[in-house]
Amino acid sequence: MCVKPDFSKGLLPVVLQHWKKRTVLMLGYMNEEAFEKTKEEGVAWFYSRSKDRLWKKGESSGNVQRVKGMALDCDSDTLLLQVEPAGPTCHLGTESCFGETAPEPLQGLEQTVADRAGEADGSSYTNYLLKSGTDKIVKKFGEESFEVAIAAKNRDRSEVVNETADLLYHLTVLLHEQGVSLREVEEVLHERHAVKNNFKGERQDIDNW
Repeated sequence: MCVKPDFSKGLLPVVLQHWKKRTVLMLGYMNEEAFEKTKEEGVAWFYSRSKDRLWKKGESSGNVQRVKGMALDCDSDTLLLQVEPAGPTCHLGTESCFGETAPEPLQGLEQTVADRAGEADGSSYTNYLLKSGTDKIVKKFGEESFEVAIAAKNRDRSEVVNETADLLYHLTVLLHEQGVSLREVEEVLHERHAVKNNFKGERQDIDNW
């Protein structure tokens, strides 16, 4: 399925979205030439209304937007570009032109665990687990997994929620101890299960579950 925007109404609004985080990064506009250059080069090109010329996003800063996928809305007059930014998208230095976004809960948890690991706080449970070593961490993770299973078997929704939160915490500690980041896990998930258009407009269906 090829992406064929409708330029009959003038410039095409283009929404840039981070291809993994799904964060909305910016809004720009394309004419047909900018669209063709985007497809050809695999990085985002726009038409500047203020400068009345084509411009490549990141042409001065180096923070280009590598296109991973594209999709049109139902009327074919708005384009969604899924991109991998080479740096901050906004000229103010923020990830998004709509301001900094709060980290996802698991990313925030990952950062908290990393912060605790770098502290010498003897009262920190995270520190206790990490200093106890792999066997202790694995044991606690196994126990929490069992607690989730028991709560599910008992059809106790509240306990499922609470025990799952405990399980995710202990999983985050385990991943930290193993030197594995959530980003690595996300990349595997993205590769295993994704439906997207590549930057040439060809539909790709990837489903290895």
